[in-house]
Amino acid sequence: MARGRLITFEGPEGGGKSTQAGMLIGRLEERGLEVVYTREPGGTKLGEAIRGILQYNTAGEAPCAESEVLLFEASRAQLVRQVMLPALERGAWVVCDRFFDSTTAYQGFGRGFPVEMMETLNQFAVGDAVPDLTILLDINVSLGMQRCAKRQAGHKQQYDRIESEALEFHEKVRQGYLELARRHPQRFRKVDGMRDVEAIAADVWKVVSDVFFAEG
Repeated sequence: MARGRLITFEGPEGGGKSTQAGMLIGRLEERGLEVVYTREPGGTKLGEAIRGILQYNTAGEAPCAESEVLLFEASRAQLVRQVMLPALERGAWVVCDRFFDSTTAYQGFGRGFPVEMMETLNQFAVGDAVPDLTILLDINVSLGMQRCAKRQAGHKQQYDRIESEALEFHEKVRQGYLELARRHPQRFRKVDGMRDVEAIAADVWKVVSDVFFAEG
């Protein structure tokens, strides 16, 4: 059986990654494909426990910057081996809300760790689970954070550790993503995330169709 495909959604806060991942899954399932959705950090029992530590300090203290990187990689390694690789090997498609590019963007470009070091750690964690397609939902940082504030108010949730960072940090992250898209044009496709949900979804589906379903 042919190996499945791995599609990841990336981008700054407030770009609508989870929403667009869900809409894409619906379109893929309409084509008769088995699709597995997952997210980072998380996707396994171990990963969800780590997610709590990373987002809300559930261990009772905030991780230092180096621990933050390694916790992301630990969650990722578990997700790849427990969920992603088994699904891909049986021919299922996997759609993931964030993956290793997030660590390069947030901890590399954002926190200031050497990008090459982040990429080496990512490679160790994922092995050959490299995305076939990465959709970058690009959005102005100010608008993205406004969307986050509206979402938090609607759900009566607090900002997590990353969302609470200064705008300067989030701008570094955005620029990091744009740099990654320039470095890896064969894998990245940038979609304007500043429009309404349906317009973004239409562009996402066009990208996926062009990459995987184009005739010839």
